[in-house]
Amino acid sequence: MSNSFGLSPEGLNFALHIKKQYLNGQPVCVPGDDEHILLPEYLLNNNLDLSSMEDPLPLAMLATRDPESPMSVAAITRLSPLGKTNRLLSGLVRVVGETSKHPLVRECVSLVTENDFDPDSIARIHRHASDFIVQSRRQYSQALRQNLQDLMNGELAPRKFVQNFFELTEAGNLRTDIRKRLILSMLLSENVRPSVKFLVLENFDRMPKPVRIAIICGVLQAEPSHHIDLVKEEIRWIVAHERL
Repeated sequence: MSNSFGLSPEGLNFALHIKKQYLNGQPVCVPGDDEHILLPEYLLNNNLDLSSMEDPLPLAMLATRDPESPMSVAAITRLSPLGKTNRLLSGLVRVVGETSKHPLVRECVSLVTENDFDPDSIARIHRHASDFIVQSRRQYSQALRQNLQDLMNGELAPRKFVQNFFELTEAGNLRTDIRKRLILSMLLSENVRPSVKFLVLENFDRMPKPVRIAIICGVLQAEPSHHIDLVKEEIRWIVAHERL
C-alpha cells in the first residue's frame, strides 16, 4: 500500500533487492518472476503492470545505478510523469538527474524539470528513449557478430571471446529466446572448438534459468558426435552437481 507521497514498503524492498542484484553482478528480473530478465521495453510500455516496479524508488534505483544506459533511460522515462504528483517525487526526479552516471538520463531530467513535467516534454523523452533502445540493440548485435568473427579468425583468445560474449549479452538485455538460441548454436556447432564450449559452460550460472533448461534439453537431444558427446558429458555433470 502506497502512502500519501506515492511510496510503498514493497517498492522500498524491491529497490533494495535491485541494489543487491547490482552488487552481485546479477541481472534484474521482472517482479515476481525470477525467470525473465527485465527489458527496457517493459518500462516504456505504460500498459504493462510491473507491480512493485511501479513505485518511484525502484525506478530511481534503475535510473541511477543500472550499468547500462538503455535501462536507465527507460527507467527515468517511466519515473518522470510521477514528478508532477508532489514535491517529494519532483525532488526525487531531480536527485536522479544529479546522481545518475549516464549523461542521457541527466539530459532527460533537465528537459522535463525545465518544462515543469508537462506531458509534451515527457512524450519527447519517451520517443527518444524508444529510438535509443533500438539503436543500442543494433550496436550490441553487431558487436556480438564481430566478437564471433574475431574468434573464428584467430584474433581473439577463447577466454576473452567468452568474457566478451557474456558481457555483451547481459549489457544488451537480450531476450531469453535470443540468448538461448545464440548459446545453443555455439554448443552444437562443429566449427566451435570444445575448449570454447567448456568455457561457455563454466559461466552456466550466469544464464537465466529458462536459458539453462533449454540448453540442457537441446544438448541432450542433439544427434551424437564426438564434439556433442563431450558437451553432453559436461552438461550431465552440471545437472548432477547443480540439481537442475
